Amino acid sequence: MDQYRLHRHILCIDLKSFYASVECALLDLDPFETPLVVADLSRGKGSIVLAVSPYLRMRGMPGRCRIYELPTDLGIRFQKPRMQTYLEYATKIIEIYLRFVSEEDIHVYSIDEVFLDVTTYLKYYGKSDVELAQEILKTVLFETKIYATCGIGPNMLMAKLALDIESKKAPDFIAKWTYDDIPTKLWPVTPLSKMWGIGPRMERNLNALGLFQVGDIAHYDIRVLKKKYGVLGAELYHHAHGIDMSLIQDRQKVKSKGKSYGVGQTLFHDYYPPDVFQIIMEMADDVASRLRKSGRVSRTVAFGIAYSKETGGGFARQCTLDQPTSNASVIYDSCRRLFSDHYDGRPIRRVHVAVTNLTAQGPYQFSLFEDHETLIKEHDLFEAVDAIRHTYGKNSITRASSELESSTFKARNTRIGGHNA
Repeated sequence: MDQYRLHRHILCIDLKSFYASVECALLDLDPFETPLVVADLSRGKGSIVLAVSPYLRMRGMPGRCRIYELPTDLGIRFQKPRMQTYLEYATKIIEIYLRFVSEEDIHVYSIDEVFLDVTTYLKYYGKSDVELAQEILKTVLFETKIYATCGIGPNMLMAKLALDIESKKAPDFIAKWTYDDIPTKLWPVTPLSKMWGIGPRMERNLNALGLFQVGDIAHYDIRVLKKKYGVLGAELYHHAHGIDMSLIQDRQKVKSKGKSYGVGQTLFHDYYPPDVFQIIMEMADDVASRLRKSGRVSRTVAFGIAYSKETGGGFARQCTLDQPTSNASVIYDSCRRLFSDHYDGRPIRRVHVAVTNLTAQGPYQFSLFEDHETLIKEHDLFEAVDAIRHTYGKNSITRASSELESSTFKARNTRIGGHNA
């Protein structure tokens, strides 16, 4: 394994309970003493909680739940989400990171988490990786009042594992892992879903093989793992040994080409036909618009439904089109067929529409059964709609059906990530 080991100095920094911490900073409250929750009470008790303060996390509250699942005896203070404000804070904090490293040595993993490769900076600053991490976290706290945690490792995987498994419990919120720590810190980890990259489904599959700790994977036959899970099986084996050869600098050189476009939304209340068809149409419009904007077409339409929590369940299916398309009507009709084939009458609480198998827009070959004049007019119409929305905003021109009570189109367009801007 030694030949696969990188020996870098990678920092993985996570902003603690970011949305809730921003709200505490704005209110001049201590996030470790304040029972604050970021959630929109106006949406009802079924609304999703976006974040809870570190005070509540220390008392066992999950970071994601529904409002009705919160305890009622803690004097919780609710703050309505302000996504634009959180984005502004995140941007300011990234600017702080960029004072310490160059742009090519940072990988923004999410709005509140980054990787920094500080290998070539330690001599310049005259500090160890731990000392540099302390200075970065201290600067973020001083300038933004936001606490952060940091994992340090010889590669991105090890830094992330140190962050997730140890740093949040460390007195100074910093944990450093080396390859020597793997047998004592990584291999005992259980359940397996605590390991970065292993979800609940993979955990069940591995448990069925008798693998319950990360060390069990590390000592399992890699040939069996590869036979059962292909490349993923080999990756699991190497990750269990702390092996990760990806470099931040390589990630910066690769620009995502986008293999799919999708949109999903958790609905404000339970939906049934025909009201849910309005939601599906609006989502088909959304992904079709993104296809046109990118100059691409899709050959595969994916559609999914999640039922209300009271009943549970749902389905996810896809279909292949005769020809690639960026036409909203074709995407909508495909979703309707999948809905008709698989819907069983239960109340619907979440809808997902995606287009995959993308290719560049090229000549379209009309079939004998298509009204080519109508399709051309529809294409020209929606290109004009796209242009108007680009100039004047998404709500500047809408379908008449967007005025229906069942529609969420206008409300969603005033939000960021589905939440208040």
